[in-house]
Amino acid sequence: MDKVAIVTAGGSGMGANAARRLAKDGYRVAILSSSGKGEALAAELGGIGITGSNQSNDDVKRLVDATLDRWGRIDALVNSAGHGPRAPILDLTDEDWQKGLDVYFLSAVRPIRLVTPVMQQQKSGAIVNISTAWAFEPSDMFPTSAMARAGLATFTKIYADKYAADNIRINNVQPGWIDSLPATDARRASVPMQRYGSADEIAGTIAFLLSPDAGYITGQNIRVDGGVTKGI
Repeated sequence: MDKVAIVTAGGSGMGANAARRLAKDGYRVAILSSSGKGEALAAELGGIGITGSNQSNDDVKRLVDATLDRWGRIDALVNSAGHGPRAPILDLTDEDWQKGLDVYFLSAVRPIRLVTPVMQQQKSGAIVNISTAWAFEPSDMFPTSAMARAGLATFTKIYADKYAADNIRINNVQPGWIDSLPATDARRASVPMQRYGSADEIAGTIAFLLSPDAGYITGQNIRVDGGVTKGI
């Protein structure tokens, strides 16, 4: 039986690397991307590509419906995200904060709502949300991200408590400075390992968390940041 994975915001960056890794591991992949790159990547991987936004319930439903029409099951969901507003904290407007919540939090909740009944029926499934290492040690560089992803950590724990009995697992990967972002010497120097992480390393962590080897891990936030946060 083919394993099937959905990847949102998977046209580039960490989402795209995750899709490639899962295809390599034997998954059929369905990719949502607003740029159209997801369709191209899906064609390369023999999967499904939908051009649309994870900020649209209709677009996410199109992706889930197309996946079920093609393969009849969903074993894994990887939620990636775009970039929300950035500004000094008191310069952010109400609309900026609401946009951050949409980009970083609701973008994960929307597909989770849709895949959960499918996974319940299967009595199996695993979800990984790509979050940030700064969710618990927030930086003024990314205020809306830290705000929304702290909320995502709370959502993840509540979800895990409710759906673990259905054999559905959910975890967050929390990347630090990754090579899909612009590199600076100052950021590199702030990392104890003295380097940026790779998007492939994030993809490997995601693949592990979706695998049977992580079968007893749920409701967790896994930092993959080279030691840049304290992890307290």
